[in-house]
Amino acid sequence: MSKQIRIPLWEKLQSVASEHPMSFHVPGHKNGQVLPHESWEVFRDLMRYDLTELPGLDDLYQPDGVIKEAMSLARDFFDSRETFFLVNGSTVGNLAMILQSVSVGDYILVPKNVHKSVIHGLELSGAHPIFIEPDYDETLNRAIFPRLADVRQAFNTYPIKAMIITYPDYFGTTGDLESLITCVHEHEALMLVDEAHGVHLSLSHKDLPPSALSLGADFVVQSAHKMAPSLTQTAYLHVGKGYEGETTRIKHYLDMLQSSSPSYLLMASLDASRAYLASQTRHDLDRVMESVKAVKEVLSALNSATLIESNKQTDPLKITLKARPGYTTKAIETAFRSHGIYLEFITDQYLLFVHGLAPFTKLEKLQEAVNDLNHTLKKAAIHDTMKVVRKKVRQPLTELALDYQTLRECQSVFVSLEEAMNCIAAESIVPYPPGIPLVLKGERINQEAIRAIKQLIVAQVNFQNQAISEGVFVVKEIE
Repeated sequence: MSKQIRIPLWEKLQSVASEHPMSFHVPGHKNGQVLPHESWEVFRDLMRYDLTELPGLDDLYQPDGVIKEAMSLARDFFDSRETFFLVNGSTVGNLAMILQSVSVGDYILVPKNVHKSVIHGLELSGAHPIFIEPDYDETLNRAIFPRLADVRQAFNTYPIKAMIITYPDYFGTTGDLESLITCVHEHEALMLVDEAHGVHLSLSHKDLPPSALSLGADFVVQSAHKMAPSLTQTAYLHVGKGYEGETTRIKHYLDMLQSSSPSYLLMASLDASRAYLASQTRHDLDRVMESVKAVKEVLSALNSATLIESNKQTDPLKITLKARPGYTTKAIETAFRSHGIYLEFITDQYLLFVHGLAPFTKLEKLQEAVNDLNHTLKKAAIHDTMKVVRKKVRQPLTELALDYQTLRECQSVFVSLEEAMNCIAAESIVPYPPGIPLVLKGERINQEAIRAIKQLIVAQVNFQNQAISEGVFVVKEIE
């Protein structure tokens, strides 16, 4: 592992910048000499490393030099067959691995609680999705992991070519992924894993769930910026060692879908983050876990919310609180923000805190905020809050009312939520964050969905559908 301390791409950028080259090439800031505003002076030094494909800096899409070396080091660390650097986030990784795995008309098994980028990938591929209803935790009132029995039923019913799954989910919840992968491979299908929130699962520690690659997944996407110290918009796409097919297509799709001018700062941060992960010792991770316990202890004293206890199938770095009856997550989040404390996201019931891969050093400030919240929120008017019930009747396997090809040929019309009942959605309805569709494009809108949308609006949950309170776009019926 000694070679893993190297950061070849970042080292090369430093070497080039140290030469103070005169720029007669793009980008237009000329190594930080041309600033868009005087307030950007803080970026001047950073811009020296924001270079382009100069001699010796290699090419992301035809790597044969320093980028190839950096990706090879990532391949060795993550123990993959191949690892690709992504500069358009996990989104482009999800798109590329779907396009690699399925084509027009191919059947693919998809849990309903996937990220919107997966749905976009399905639409681009023209594949035929079979949606599987995830298991539902009545205590937590949210979807979790698919049932193995439902997956088996799907494979016994449809000629499924691939399955894609989110692992872990946005709350850090995992599941028996190993059994699902075994089932998928028994049917000679591919397992694709959106592990956007799990790059740190590649580290070996008793408190961390196993990574999807270590369990035998064929393709795995990991956001580097979510849990590792990489710049926003960076991710890795891994090809599993057990995958025996060609990877020419996936390289083609990455070339097609990503920028032709990839940021060297983003790529260098991927290189550096791999080295950082490789440098983490058991002692380092033990200190992080102790810090997690300390943060949880402070947050557990909050009167307006309860701490959700984690288990062996939960990422310990995701800390979830559930608002107590009479309190809203919006009020709690706003109160934390007044103390300069920003959360990952809130739902109508939950508040998610994400601990980093280093000990938290501001426990006293967090304790002060909790003490103040206990005082100020106690004075606030306590009122009943609406409980949003997501699911009542399980439908293990469902198909879209209209496939994506047909949807492209249909006209859409904007109608009120009441008028949308029993109509086919012309757009996905997506509360955000975390970006999981409540209603899928091409799905028939039922009363349960309408009720949930209205409850979320009342709970002041944000939607990516800007005019959701007025209505939604549905497929125009042919008269």
